[in-house]
Parts: sequence; structure tokens; C-alpha cells
Amino acid sequence: MDPEALSAALLDVIRPLAEARRAGSAEGLIPADLLLERPKNRDHGDWASNAALKLAKKVGANPREFAAEIAEKLGEVAGVASVEVAGPGFINVRLDAAAAGSLAKTIVDAGAAFGTNESQRGNTVNVEFVSANPTGPLHIAHTRWAALGDSIVRLLLASGATAVREYYINDAGAQMGRFAASIVAAAKGEPTPEGGYPGEYITTLAGRVLEARPDLLELPDDEQLVVAEDLAYEYQLAEIKNSLDRFNVPFDVWFSERTLHAPGENGMSLIDQAVERLREQGHVFDADGAVWVRTSDFGDDKDRVIRRSNGEYTYFAADAAYYLNKGDRGFQNKIYLLGADHHGYVHRLKAIAGAAGEDPEKNIQVLIGQMVSINGARLSKRAGNIIEMDDLLNWLGTDALRYSLGRYPADSPLDLDPDLLRKRTNDNPVFYVQYAHARTHNVARNADDAGVDRGVFAPETLTHETEAALLGALQEFPRIVAFAAQMREPHRVARYLEELAGLFHRWYDNCRVIPLGDAPIEPVHHTRRWLNDATGQVLRNGLDLLGVSAPERM
Repeated sequence: MDPEALSAALLDVIRPLAEARRAGSAEGLIPADLLLERPKNRDHGDWASNAALKLAKKVGANPREFAAEIAEKLGEVAGVASVEVAGPGFINVRLDAAAAGSLAKTIVDAGAAFGTNESQRGNTVNVEFVSANPTGPLHIAHTRWAALGDSIVRLLLASGATAVREYYINDAGAQMGRFAASIVAAAKGEPTPEGGYPGEYITTLAGRVLEARPDLLELPDDEQLVVAEDLAYEYQLAEIKNSLDRFNVPFDVWFSERTLHAPGENGMSLIDQAVERLREQGHVFDADGAVWVRTSDFGDDKDRVIRRSNGEYTYFAADAAYYLNKGDRGFQNKIYLLGADHHGYVHRLKAIAGAAGEDPEKNIQVLIGQMVSINGARLSKRAGNIIEMDDLLNWLGTDALRYSLGRYPADSPLDLDPDLLRKRTNDNPVFYVQYAHARTHNVARNADDAGVDRGVFAPETLTHETEAALLGALQEFPRIVAFAAQMREPHRVARYLEELAGLFHRWYDNCRVIPLGDAPIEPVHHTRRWLNDATGQVLRNGLDLLGVSAPERM
């Protein structure tokens, strides 16, 4: 019996009791309203509910007396071993071994689908993250946003949402001109121009440009810049994509900022159209020869210029057009992952949502991440002034980085210990979890050799205290996934996996899947094989949500 089934059974018990006390008091109640929690002290049972406390006033009853009525009826439900009332009206439920153990088969049968849920069904979400300028390699901060953004999307998809990963390519600003000038200077063997991009990677890109266009330096100066920009942009963007592929972060959409500036069939760009749409909403006004958006109406600290008096659009105009374009593509909700230096964007983006006629508290969410440092990490030899993602991947590996960055909230500063991340000991969290998964496969291989298969399933035999604890944790996985998706917090999955790994290791130390010596294979051994394989499946599913591999051998 899983938590959803128990919640449904609890509602079936409560509804007639509540209606008998006060008609209509159970109207509109659904199983999700009856919160079930795992007691911290397992002596208190498998599940606890505060339903009696929550509903007592509504039904006109003393909470403890109402809890006693619920307990009596719930104790008659198949699969429930006992129900007790504690304190002012808490209901503690203990399942019988067969009901609790049946979960092992449920998990194995569900496979990769176990943990998926419908809590985000109907939610269409665009998650934009990383979005680094295509003028240089990805660095350590991008590495954190890549890990978190990808895992958030995985959680949303697992919870039934329609979600995409989107990378906004900042390829239309003045930085592209400085990038092109840096490439041309390197091709000529000249120093980096003022405000340009230094580093060996620029020299390398310049060499590739010259290889593709040997005539580059024979072209007029303005044509040199155009050719250098187009080719170097192509090469650098390809490198960024390759780095993200290595990091197991697949983007669904690569959106070019140039798209916003390009004239459409009617001669108007998406930015032109965005300004007109905001004007129609009544939030655009003209002053001092410029065009403004009244963003202060939506919590911004001041109104924003969207088009200067010289006719040029501001960055805010591109932000507004991009936001509206996401909605036009069918995304009801938008999530932005921004760096710690982008706090000023929060009110600005929410103001855009409000000016567009949407709910700034619902349709847009801006997550601000803090910086991460890794002791001993060296500045890139190629870029000179940053710690590159590729260098980190070569040094620590994808799994160690993905897991370590995913196990902390985005708004917490991080200082990671590289020596710990490279250890193959239980002190290393990613090794601890991956080793637990590999151990489930080792158990399965040895069980196959000994003839202990899944041909028998007798869940009533899973009576050891470590089995009850392990089954209790496995039951929690779908709820952990749903809550992590709702809160946009992948670290909840990582912490859950560490707890599950610990419970599995304790079970492994106490319960044999393969009988000792010449002892016969009994139903309990076959059933423990189911429990072993179920644990491996949940560990595998959880690691996948974090973009981390689940090795079968270590």
C-alpha cells in the first residue's frame, strides 16, 4: 500500500464520519488534503496523519475523540496492521508486512517510470539557463547553472509538465563587435584591442578563421570584421555546445537574440511588435523624446526606457520581446536562472510580465544562484582569467560535478573540496550513492548465479526492521520528486538518495538474499531479491534526475 492508496483509504473512512457529525463538512475533500508523513521515530508506525486535528473544528468535534473514531475504522482496512492515536489527535498507522512489502514489486514492474507523477500536469514551462555570451568558453558559474537548470527540467518532466531547456544566445550586442575585433587583431598578430577579449582561445579561433578564409586579411577592414565574427561565433558556439554535451545537459532550444531584431514580413521586428503590444496594454508612455514602460506599477524601482530618444532600443526592449515570444510559443510559465550579479533583473522581468497582462507572481520565476568555488581550481590556460567548465570536467568528472552542484540549494554559496570529490570512499556523497547502486547489481549477479530469481514474491516475509525502514524510504520517492519539482530544488533528490543508500547498506548487512551454505532457498530470499532490485531502480531513477550515471560496477 503506497501513500496515495493509504490517503484514499483514509478519506473513505473520514468522509462518512465527518458527514455524520456535520453535513457538508467533507465536501470537496480529496486524498491530497490528508497529509501523510513518515514519523521520525519508526516506533510510532509507518505513517502519521494530522487529519483529525485539521478537520476537528470543521466537523465540530474534539480532535482526539475524532482521531479515535478514525483510528477504529481505519484499523479495519485491509493492509493496515494497527492504528494508534497520539498526543492531541495525531493518527499513527502501521501497515502489515504484506501491504508494505508489495511496494517492491510495484517498483520493479514500473521500472524507470517509478517516481513519475502528475503534480505538474498542464503546466507548460520554459526554463532558460546558462545563456552565456558566445564570445568565450563556459566557466565555473555556468557549470552550476547548467547542473541546476537541467535537473529542474528533468524534475518538471517527471512530474507531468511540458518543459523545455532554452539557451538564449546573446549574439546581437556590442560584445560581438569587440569579439570580432579581437579575432582580427589576433589574426594580424596585434595586441588585443581595448575592451576586447584576451586569451589563447582567441588566438586559436583566429587560426581557425584564417584556415577557413586564407584571404581574410586581404579583405577591406569592415569585411574582415564581418567574416571574423561569423566564423568565430560559429566555432565558439559549437565549443559551448560540446562542453554542455559532455556535462550531460541537452538544450531543446537555442534562441538567437538576432531573431528579435530581424524585420518580419510586415517590416517590424519582434522588438517593434513588443513595444506596440505593451502600448496596447496601457503601460507605455512617451517622455523626453523617449519611449518608456511604466514598470514601477509592478514593483520595479523606476520606470524603464525601452527606446531612447535617438531611436535605439535598450536591452530592456530585447528582454521584453523575448519574454512575449516565449508566451507566443505556448509557454504559460517562464523560469529564469540568473547569476548572483543579476538581482536587479528580478523586478525588471516581473514588471515585464505584469505589463504584458500576466501574473508576475505566477507566470514568471527568477532564481538567483550564488557563486561556487573549488579549492585548487586553476585559471584556464586558454582564457587566462576564468576557470573553464571543460577543465573542471577533465579534473573532477561529470558525475562528481553534477551531483555536488545538485545537492545544495541554488541560493547557497558553495566551496567544494576537490580531494573529497575524487575519493572512492563513503565520505564522498556521489560515490556513496553510486556504490549503493552498483552493490544492488552485484547482489543481483550473485543471486542469479545462486538461483535466487524473482520467480516468487511473498511480501509478508519482509519483516526485519531494516526492511521496514527501506520500504518506507522507497515509498517516499514519488513524493520527493513531486515536491522537488514544485519547489525547483533538485537538492532534495540528492539528499533523499543519500538516505536511501544508507538504509540499503544497513539492510544489506542484516538480511541475506542468498542463503548461507547449503541452506535451502526460501520465499524470503526470492522476495529480498525483489527488494534489492527495487532499491537499485529507485537509486537509478533518482540519479538520472540529477543527470548522474548509475554504474553497475565500481
